Amino acid sequence: MPRTPKWRHVENIPHHNYFKPAGVPLRELEEVILNVEELEALRLKDVEGLEQEACAERMKVSRPTFQRILTSARSKVAEALTGAKAIRIEGGRFKLNMRHFKCSNCSHSWEVPFGTGQRGKDLACPRCESQNIFREKTQKE
Repeated sequence: MPRTPKWRHVENIPHHNYFKPAGVPLRELEEVILNVEELEALRLKDVEGLEQEACAERMKVSRPTFQRILTSARSKVAEALTGAKAIRIEGGRFKLNMRHFKCSNCSHSWEVPFGTGQRGKDLACPRCESQNIFREKTQKE
């Protein structure tokens, strides 16, 4: 019996979940489904240009697992591009990475997802509205 796959950690949820060839109605196109973690693997490796070991650490998976995710993603994108198919981004087995903050005044802790555009220096404590906050380190940082 195979074991349950681990959750893959992602930092960005896509704002748009469809890409298609221009000038062709979506109803006339075949679709390729790209999982959110496959898109994250493409982003880390091909956009950020990280080494596979660093990518695997960021997604909290083994390097061979990252390689399988990346290979699957590249295959699906190539199929869509060469076959004039739409790409739909959805699903998968993932968790959104969170940044952890703590207020120095009231000791309140809270989380903010990666990719929201909110930086620590722009935040205020949701409980006391103090701007005297700091980012807490998590176990893998």
